Amino acid sequence: MKTTGYAAFDEKSALKPFDFERRQLKENDIAIDIKYCGVCHSDLHQARNDWHGSLYPLVPGHEIVGVVTEVGAKVKKYNKGDTVAVGCLVDSCQTCAPCKDDEEQYCEQGATQTYNSEDKVSEGITYGGYSNYIVVREEFVVNVPKGMDLAKVAPILCAGITTYSPLKEWNVKKGDRVGVIGLGGLGHMAVKLASAMGAEVTLFTTHERKSADALKLGAKHVVVSTDEEQMERAAKSLDLIIDTVPVAHDLSPYIPTLAINGTLVMVGAIDDIPSFHMGLLLGGRRRVAASVIGGIADTQEVVDFCAKHEIYPDCEMIKMDEINEAFERMQKGDVKYRFVIDMASLK
Repeated sequence: MKTTGYAAFDEKSALKPFDFERRQLKENDIAIDIKYCGVCHSDLHQARNDWHGSLYPLVPGHEIVGVVTEVGAKVKKYNKGDTVAVGCLVDSCQTCAPCKDDEEQYCEQGATQTYNSEDKVSEGITYGGYSNYIVVREEFVVNVPKGMDLAKVAPILCAGITTYSPLKEWNVKKGDRVGVIGLGGLGHMAVKLASAMGAEVTLFTTHERKSADALKLGAKHVVVSTDEEQMERAAKSLDLIIDTVPVAHDLSPYIPTLAINGTLVMVGAIDDIPSFHMGLLLGGRRRVAASVIGGIADTQEVVDFCAKHEIYPDCEMIKMDEINEAFERMQKGDVKYRFVIDMASLK
């Protein structure tokens, strides 16, 4: 299937148009006409080889919303014309313990990422959603409920599931006290989702100017993390913290804000983090954990949850040829809070 997209051809140059071939449909495949694709900070990292594993040409994009144009002979869940979405994964072994437990992101054989990953079907490299079409096996496609604003759904497939998954795993419910570190693409969704679950949300930020936005998004409290007095007042006040900061940073100031048995879950940074004194954990039987995206069942669940509660990411729509400017702005933190590409602009 002839496909047009935008690709990075090396770690330094701008993204530019790229024509390539999608695989022909297998019996359990679905072909999707992509309508919108979100822009994730990891797209920038991958395009610039910040994680030292990029394969070029690289077509980013793992927050995909579109319409089914064709289905394989054995596809049961979807039909031509259905509105669907694809997140960070497009394949896994389906037989290991994590896969059988709907945790495909932890596949013991190695899950296939939506882009920059070995395609176990075509034996090539996967290309992502900065393109007009994609072919995905049925098991890795989720349904988009009728009535949702499609222009805003795409970031739920990464920013949404990445923050929903630990909130679910740690059983957040009404009355729980949840902290969120950082108010970016992930952080603003964490605030919205935790608030909708009935939690009392505290946002940690280094910028006082973000207070008004945080309160509007659903936070009950805002703590400026560089203010020692504010941090001291927050001591032992939280059951769970979702840390969304995408770069290495010191956890020491935040751990004391956890109550006994509290947990800080990292979902943003994958760099080495500065060491901290173990006494911070021992003093309250506290934990530091980490979580990455979520399985397909949970991805469907968060899309349904957002539809039910009318939760959407705050998005800025861009055209495909504006992606390089968007990358520059994203690196500077100049976006509230997620870019979404209108793929009609590619055509």
